[in-house]
Amino acid sequence: MTQRYPLKKVRNIGILAHIDAGKTTTTERILFFTGITYKMGEVDEGTAVMDWMALEQERGITITSAATTCYWKNHRVNIIDTPGHVDFTAEVERSLRVLDGAIVILCGVGGVEPQSETVWRQADRYKVPRLVYVNKMDRVGADPEKAVEQMRTRLAANPLVIQIPLGKEENFRGVIDLIGMKEIDWGDDLLGTKFEVRNISDEYKDEAQEKRNGMIEQLSDMDDLLIEKYLDGAEIPPEEIKRVIRKATNSLQLVPVIFGASFRNKGVHPLLDSVVDYLPSPLDIPPIKGHHPRTHNVETRKASDDEPFSALVFKITNDPYVGSLSFIRVYSGKTKVGSSVYNATKQEEERIARLLEMHSNKRKDIKEVYAGDIVALGSMKNLSTGDSLCLRNHPLILEQIRFPEPVISAFIEPRSKREHSKLAESLAKLTREDPTFKIMQDPMTGQTLVYGMGELHLEVLMDRMEREFGVKANLGRPQVAYKETITALSEGESKYVRQTGGRGQYGHCKIIVEPLRRGAGYEFIDATKSGVIPKEFIPSVEKGIKEAMETGVVAGFPVTDVKTTLIDGSYHEVDSSSIAFKIAGSLAFKDAESKANPTLLEPIMSLEVVSPDEYLGDIVGDINARRGKIEKMEMRGGSRVMKALVPLEEMFGYATTLRTLTQGRGVFSMEFFRYAIIPSPIMEEIIARVEGRISAHR
Repeated sequence: MTQRYPLKKVRNIGILAHIDAGKTTTTERILFFTGITYKMGEVDEGTAVMDWMALEQERGITITSAATTCYWKNHRVNIIDTPGHVDFTAEVERSLRVLDGAIVILCGVGGVEPQSETVWRQADRYKVPRLVYVNKMDRVGADPEKAVEQMRTRLAANPLVIQIPLGKEENFRGVIDLIGMKEIDWGDDLLGTKFEVRNISDEYKDEAQEKRNGMIEQLSDMDDLLIEKYLDGAEIPPEEIKRVIRKATNSLQLVPVIFGASFRNKGVHPLLDSVVDYLPSPLDIPPIKGHHPRTHNVETRKASDDEPFSALVFKITNDPYVGSLSFIRVYSGKTKVGSSVYNATKQEEERIARLLEMHSNKRKDIKEVYAGDIVALGSMKNLSTGDSLCLRNHPLILEQIRFPEPVISAFIEPRSKREHSKLAESLAKLTREDPTFKIMQDPMTGQTLVYGMGELHLEVLMDRMEREFGVKANLGRPQVAYKETITALSEGESKYVRQTGGRGQYGHCKIIVEPLRRGAGYEFIDATKSGVIPKEFIPSVEKGIKEAMETGVVAGFPVTDVKTTLIDGSYHEVDSSSIAFKIAGSLAFKDAESKANPTLLEPIMSLEVVSPDEYLGDIVGDINARRGKIEKMEMRGGSRVMKALVPLEEMFGYATTLRTLTQGRGVFSMEFFRYAIIPSPIMEEIIARVEGRISAHR
């Protein structure tokens, strides 16, 4: 039986960063120094424990967030290592939803990079306290001051530097702890297990004292007791400073900053100490809020074993040995193997067959889970990401995890006809795992379409399908995932009447459609009066409208950003049925959409290009030719940085073009920004393309 740790000694943390900042390497060091692994894994050699998928090891990138548990100074630390690539942003999103704190890793050379900004914004949205670990201090060009300054300017953060690096670049050997006023020196020990803690040497004494005073001044704004002692000139003990840093970190007032070089095994011990000292336990975060499924009243649950059980499913994976694994974060109460849990989202009850403590792709059976734990449930068939688990007599639906919409699509077909059903089965498993991966039938051609966050995302999923499910499929050329919307208010009406001998079908409804702001999605309002349509048929009308929105009238793309109001209708005592009202709702929406000036929307990407200054003119010219709009230009460390908004349609093959324009010296990153209306000439081109594809398929 796993030792039970009191809640104040539990830390649920994530490791977030830009691609290649050293997240997985740092996690591997943490596992080694906490005694979980006996040998350090290396990303470059494909032996990283947390990058356990063969695909991750080959590509040297993290694709899925891996969970593990380790122990440090009598604390239990649950860690989730997340991907840095923007195509796997959903993994970061779902991890942040269930974490109490985070380590954000910045590269000592690159500083705050584009994906660092993205994960920082995501952490801001979920109000996750964090500390910053400036990694790669041993690399040529490492500039800790620049990284800290960029935190202020680019992340609008309030950094509190609590260490000074001892040397930098190849001379980096350790850190000076400004709280305990000690030097921590790893010297030449390559394994990082031996280090010397000593008094600060004379050459650093004045700098350390000055920086410590600055640190205490910054902290004294946040604590009355500390400001009193500081003004009186009294000696402030390290415990007092740590208490204030912890309080200010957890209330999101500041972000502690420390330094290290994980690859050289330097700085990881103080990082673990900082996790324990400054990041919140489940008791430090506000009680979780949710709503009662029937009364819709807001309810809260405290992080306590004595409260009723509540947990959120934040990730589903397929394990070759255990089958489906559902990762959960327990917010309150406790449960054990053999007991039943109620899925409030789907209104179903399921018995817990297995509880597993995860260590990357290895697992350990446990008998019971408590508040604050992150564990996996084995063999639970009907769970999906975002489901709320609770007790039937204390139901609670927790806030859903919001995922970005996929922006790219491609046709998929099995390489042999025999594999049709196998392909459908494996696609269904992958969509359960990944909420940003979607499957649809093309209504015009009947072909299967897959949607994802980018070319790498779809490529990785195809590779996984072959490795994990043994299904080989052909993927068409990636296309942009267009959408349709309306630009005017209009009315639509449909009376669906069928008489087929005996009981007939009758459904009649009248609706108003109007545009919503970009990104609002869909809204349905029932404004009927005096029972013109019986209440039991209203959900059927809405279902019909939703189905009609899957294929718009312009070019068959999904419809979005529309508000639909049901205003009138009629029914027949005998012939009215749910199916009749569903069909009537669907036809009424098609009628209304065609009269509401429908148009097409395309995904616009936020593009950041970093290159030497001499290529500026060529890059700007190319971005303009791609219908791009330059938003901002700045100098960063001798390079020119351009930020632009460009339609995704124009960005295929951009990596090759940029390499050619800059002789291989330019780099770029891109992420989804918003959907926007397509200019008329391009819209006509797209419609013609769709029509050409349909006639070719016929």
